[in-house]
Amino acid sequence: MSRESSSGAGVRVVDARLHLLSRQVLDVDGEPVTTVDDLELVAADARDDDAPRDAAPGEPAELGAILTGPVLVTRLLGGRPPASRWERVPWRDVGHVGTALELTVRADSLDVHWPEGWLREHVVGRIPGGRHDPEEAS
Repeated sequence: MSRESSSGAGVRVVDARLHLLSRQVLDVDGEPVTTVDDLELVAADARDDDAPRDAAPGEPAELGAILTGPVLVTRLLGGRPPASRWERVPWRDVGHVGTALELTVRADSLDVHWPEGWLREHVVGRIPGGRHDPEEAS
């Protein structure tokens, strides 16, 4: 549920498929961070001081985190990536749900860019001219 208030309880009910999945995630500066690939549901009755636990079928649940990860191959060939490959963005870091999800934190504080950094260092950096911006060279 979003922190935006549209009811007396201070929560907004959203349709996960329509409003969340495959949406772009922007950091507090408006920079693109990732896209929403999946969602983590936790039990709604867990208090803030308790560690969140997965919601069981039939019990009330709320959104615990946005999950992002290497899903392209699994979408093409079927299956699901292992849980260890998912990167989590806690739902408490989401400030606004609109055409994109806007975070209240900077992208640098999240660990969702490590594949891009690894590819830049180990693959693109080995290509001639891959270590500098061609626009700055002139």
